[in-house]
Amino acid sequence: MLRYRRRVPSSESAAPGVSPAESAEIVPQSLIDKVRAALRQGGAFLVVGLLGFAVDAGAYNLLVFAGGEGPLFHQPLLAKIIAIGVATVVTYFGNKWWTFAHKKGGSQTREYVLYALFNVVAIGLQLGCLGFSRYVLDLSSPLADNISGTLVGQIVAVVFRYWAYDKFVFTGAREETH
Repeated sequence: MLRYRRRVPSSESAAPGVSPAESAEIVPQSLIDKVRAALRQGGAFLVVGLLGFAVDAGAYNLLVFAGGEGPLFHQPLLAKIIAIGVATVVTYFGNKWWTFAHKKGGSQTREYVLYALFNVVAIGLQLGCLGFSRYVLDLSSPLADNISGTLVGQIVAVVFRYWAYDKFVFTGAREETH
């Protein structure tokens, strides 16, 4: 269990019209607590990401390779968009309710819009990896698609998503815990 203390800025550092108490932020007490909090949040994000990865990979492979040539075999980028879309819904709720649950909620609409926006960017990163493999390197096997679009693309997208979600999406103040 993490313990937090309030750090109250001096009156000079408070924003105009905001009292120092109102601009106080909750901070972990020690470096060990900060590391534990970062590991907990990072671990939760990775677990949610693994679930999203499984949904993404499973949906993509069903759409492209089910029965040898799936319904979207000749449209792998569309299949990847659909797979990522399904995985995005799953990971939004995992991140909202678990990974970043310690942050007080802000505007739900703002969160949804930013989450969707950053996922569109992440989809672009994944599609770039898949497209490069398919159309530049001319690799189209299930192994090549899964390495480029699902594995490499997902790693690049996960790093981007974690940074963007923590920095821009789930930005509410930390809830004080005892």
